[in-house]
Amino acid sequence: MQKTTLLSVEAVTHDVRRFKFRRPGGFGYQPGDATELALDIENWRDEKRPFTMTSLPDDEEIEFTIKGYPEHDGVTTRLHALQPGDTVLIDEPFETFRYKGKGVFIAGGAGLTPFLAILRDLRAKGELQGNQLIFANKEEKDIICADELAAMEGLDLEHVLSEEDKGGYRHGQIDVALLKDLVPDFDRRFYLCGPPPMQKAIQEDLQELGVDADSVSLSD
Repeated sequence: MQKTTLLSVEAVTHDVRRFKFRRPGGFGYQPGDATELALDIENWRDEKRPFTMTSLPDDEEIEFTIKGYPEHDGVTTRLHALQPGDTVLIDEPFETFRYKGKGVFIAGGAGLTPFLAILRDLRAKGELQGNQLIFANKEEKDIICADELAAMEGLDLEHVLSEEDKGGYRHGQIDVALLKDLVPDFDRRFYLCGPPPMQKAIQEDLQELGVDADSVSLSD
């Protein structure tokens, strides 16, 4: 692992922050890739955790968009306490998602992060048209990069809130009925990332709707 320096940190939502680090030499990656970070603190250097880069491969800095879990005194809580100038340990990048063509991205909460890099890359290339994002959160305040997503011209964006019934948003869970209502054509590629129970349930829903397993990309 290499040591790298935190350059800036800013709030994205009430529990999500954007971290920008100095990019180590030779750190090459593709949109959707991830790496492992560890705190450069005594007794924490072996506690590696995976995070997706939300920056683009040509960016000078490496960006991560990370949700904190204050109920656990763990790595994310301590990451959220870092200040510019602090250092972390960063491993080599590895593949998580690859864009394989126009389709439907289904994300739950922080599961948006690998898709964020892919969607930013498609926007930069002018290739967002024909892609759909269904983004599930508990409440409106939990939506990561809400304004940026809304401004992505060509992206078909749908928000689903499970614990808040509010105008302009779908309310409830992503299930067969909601998918049938939102997705006009199931002969497409699906990209799925979120909490494991959510992924499993939606994977089963897509199977029920006739989507071939080979057409579904999942996070590990």
